[in-house]
Amino acid sequence: MLKIRLQRIGRKNDPAFRVVLTDSKNSTKSGKFLEILGSYNPKLGVKTLSAERIKYWMGNGAQCSDTMHNFLVHDKIVEGKKKNVLPKKKPTMKRKELKAKK
Repeated sequence: MLKIRLQRIGRKNDPAFRVVLTDSKNSTKSGKFLEILGSYNPKLGVKTLSAERIKYWMGNGAQCSDTMHNFLVHDKIVEGKKKNVLPKKKPTMKRKELKAKK
């Protein structure tokens, strides 16, 4: 399955991301992709997305990662609701409870 997702390209402490089309079996750090569809710089807040190509690939069955889906909804390229990408919080356990578990 083809996936549209972010790939980090920035150096240490200077993040920058590419929006790439890749096979879902490739890891995010493998560097393998089929096409570059845009870029995102979180420090400057600059997003450049190729809307035509994204719509084309989604029409051909490509799926978006949750974060990319939220970007596309925000930029009104795709209709829908944003997805929650934050992890679910677990209640904190006190030390006595942790010792009792062991």
